[in-house]
Amino acid sequence: MSDADATDPQYRRIAHQLQNDIEAGRLQPGQRIPATRELAAQFNVSIGAINDAMELLTSKGLVVARPRSGRFVAETAAPLGKKVERRRPRAIIVGGYAGSGKTEFGRILARETGWSMMDKDTITRAVVDAALVQLGSSMQDRDSETYLNVIRPAEYECLEAAMLENIECGVSVICTAPYLREFKQRSWFERAEARLNALDADMSVIWIQCDADSMQTYIRRRGAIRDTWKLGHWSDYLARDVDEEFRPPWPHTIVSNSRDSEPLQAQAKSFLRSLPE
Repeated sequence: MSDADATDPQYRRIAHQLQNDIEAGRLQPGQRIPATRELAAQFNVSIGAINDAMELLTSKGLVVARPRSGRFVAETAAPLGKKVERRRPRAIIVGGYAGSGKTEFGRILARETGWSMMDKDTITRAVVDAALVQLGSSMQDRDSETYLNVIRPAEYECLEAAMLENIECGVSVICTAPYLREFKQRSWFERAEARLNALDADMSVIWIQCDADSMQTYIRRRGAIRDTWKLGHWSDYLARDVDEEFRPPWPHTIVSNSRDSEPLQAQAKSFLRSLPE
């Protein structure tokens, strides 16, 4: 790796995101990694940046190269942790801006614990897209009065109902969503905690912190239609909607997901160790 390449942050950002995919189970041990050119197009970078990212992942033991076959996730990568058993169910509520990596972190927690994983978009996206079209809007709409005042409240109501149903069954839950309105209101946390206390359950709050460049890379890579406006007006989106210094007004854990931060799996293990028995 040349000195010039070593100072380029692109390959580290790519390696960080692919490591998250491995630890979250999106890339399984033994699975073939997309070809170099395909990854270069996906991340919108040079082939050299992809090769440097692969070299870094190989040095960490996460990727292996097989002659004439390509690169694969190492068979020993991202082993599942020991299941965490607790008497009281717990709701772990994970928030963050678009592209911050909250779903990846939630998946890692779920793989480590065996707890239920609930992502807002996974649960509601198909219905939301259909509703937007039926109401005369488009599937990329996330800013109109129709979305903000009619559909968005229903999305979060569905997520909360699914969470509480699992808690009632004694199953701990990991909920991932932006929670951008909710995490600004102490009263929202008070209501959520009261509902969980009534079910003899505990609550943990996590905020995913991520730098703007990494978020943009995540969003571009996932290619979701709902992100069209963000990517086309990135500077305006950051100025209007993103506060990198934001912190919820409630006891919480900060998880950093920038290119030079500790791997998400290590932060997940540290968080789980911090939970009371």
